[in-house]
Amino acid sequence: MPAIETINVSKSFGSTRVLQGISLTVNEGEFFGLFGPNGAGKTTLLRVLTGQLEPDTGKVVTAGVPNTDPIRLKHRVGIVPEAETPPTFLTAQETLELTCRIRCLDDVQGRIEKWIRFFNLEDKKDILCRDLSKGERQKVMLAAAFIHEPKLLLLDEPFINLDPIYQRRVREYLQEAASKGCTVFMCTHILEIAERLCDTVAIIHEGRIVEQGRLEEISQGGDLEEVFLRVVEGVAVA
Repeated sequence: MPAIETINVSKSFGSTRVLQGISLTVNEGEFFGLFGPNGAGKTTLLRVLTGQLEPDTGKVVTAGVPNTDPIRLKHRVGIVPEAETPPTFLTAQETLELTCRIRCLDDVQGRIEKWIRFFNLEDKKDILCRDLSKGERQKVMLAAAFIHEPKLLLLDEPFINLDPIYQRRVREYLQEAASKGCTVFMCTHILEIAERLCDTVAIIHEGRIVEQGRLEEISQGGDLEEVFLRVVEGVAVA
């Protein structure tokens, strides 16, 4: 069964068509990368996949759950939205505890301690999230997405605000998770990291998928940046 399937998905805001006939299949265990210029529709598509937005047309099934059932969906996936932050009035410790309680997890303290150590937040766990740095808040968001070890991760710019040390740590964790059967759907502008991680990719431009397939097939001996520029610039001048 595919981990993610969309068929002819479209979404408009007023007179602006943001997604136009998006059809994608991401198989279980794949590390999938979605790329596109600013405003191409990446974040809107991710919000549709996670049930935060209803598409105007088309079918969406994520982790075996229709887009119309977001409550059931959220228990099956880990989500890191773009530019979101943990609750400002909670500490890092409290944010992770709340996440565990909402998901009805066992060994709450053990799970929290694992991710506090992973992200080296021992000295920051009792500080309000509003007083953490951008990078520290991103670590809390990642920990909250990883803490229940979901079989599907939906990540929008997961490496943003992380220093090279933690970019590497998160990259290694995602690689290990994928090797154990976790499906990863990632939007990012950091193409050199994506090139190391992704099995399959799609490029979205002006709300349409303009290229998709196995990375080695569409790169044709080049790198991902070359493919991205060729496809997007080619579409832009067509």
